[in-house]
Amino acid sequence: MYDLEELEERVVLIGVQENDGEEVESSLEELGELARTAGALVAGIVVQRREKIHPGTYIGKGKIEEVRMLVLAQDATGVICDDELSPAQFHNLQRELDCKVMDRTLLILDIFASHAVTREGKIQVELAQLRYRAARLAGLGSSLSRLGGGIGTRGPGEKKLEMDRRLIRTRISQLKKELEEVVRHRELVRDQRQRMNQKIAALVGYSSAGKSSTMNYLTGASILEDEMLFSTLDTTTRVLQLSGKQEILLTDTVGFIRKLPHQLIEAFKSTLEEVCYADIIIHVVDASNPQRETQMHVVYETLRQLKVSDKPVITLFNKQDKLEEKQKFRDFRAEYSILSSTKTGEGMEELKAALEEILRSGQIYIERLYPYQKAGILQLIRKKGEILEEEYLAEGIAVKAYVSREIYEKV
Repeated sequence: MYDLEELEERVVLIGVQENDGEEVESSLEELGELARTAGALVAGIVVQRREKIHPGTYIGKGKIEEVRMLVLAQDATGVICDDELSPAQFHNLQRELDCKVMDRTLLILDIFASHAVTREGKIQVELAQLRYRAARLAGLGSSLSRLGGGIGTRGPGEKKLEMDRRLIRTRISQLKKELEEVVRHRELVRDQRQRMNQKIAALVGYSSAGKSSTMNYLTGASILEDEMLFSTLDTTTRVLQLSGKQEILLTDTVGFIRKLPHQLIEAFKSTLEEVCYADIIIHVVDASNPQRETQMHVVYETLRQLKVSDKPVITLFNKQDKLEEKQKFRDFRAEYSILSSTKTGEGMEELKAALEEILRSGQIYIERLYPYQKAGILQLIRKKGEILEEEYLAEGIAVKAYVSREIYEKV
């Protein structure tokens, strides 16, 4: 009998506190959560304070020796650095420590790969991984390339490094074509929604803030919800019924995180574009997290990168059930700030009321009496507006309603 039990990875976390940088402790705490999400056990943490990150080895020589001793003492299988490493830093650290070296970007890509479910999600993750790997292929270097000329370059043809590069380029081109097909389908769905005048609200927020649980509570969707980071990768859209037969499409999106790898932003562009095309932004914040201010800043900074700045924002200060004392929360960049909890249902009706108010702000209130031969107009109002009252009288149908500007002339 063979013991096929999977080897548990034990890792040491490494962070650099730069003189003018943000506090590294909270970032390393988050890195530890990412490591646990990926299935690793944190065996130790090392922090070095220096003016700037070492360009060759990420940390200084003295700290490298300290890390090596800690890795041996804790029987660790590898180290994870809190920043994205350059190819040279990777190579030098591996040589010095003689163990597996990873960085925050590689860790996040690994989590994304394990959580991707749909075809689009898998394509996007593989694309991000290949772009990351292509920039870090290390070998003998261009001086010994068999595709060049001169002494030492004669031989059977391509060497492995060049073959890897060529295969990666070919695979990236293939994945881009596959992703273009998915993007075209997504654009067709968007066009259809616009023609039907369906309004969309996008749930955005830091990873694990409670977007999926909010979506599930409001729409009855069955999206995976847990405390792990990046449990949701694939965009889900459901209809949310509001009062007065009004409805809005609610879209759950991938969570944001500090130092989000640019490869992921690029690869997940088509998914993140759902936020760009939304009419309303619902910003979900974990109110119980002491780092909530930093997390809110990360979300707004990511929205700025996506050029999302002119949409009404509702901020949900979620997980109120985890707070021992009630606190006052306010987001001055949002039109509405609501205290919420999907465990108790607190704030959910208030959220629906806020959505209704925003939808009505772009509509026109009408009071009309329609003769019975024009009763078909009511169907148009129901489809692209909201009927508040309708009364059937001898002379016709008396209607009080909100209608969109595009159909105002028709009704």
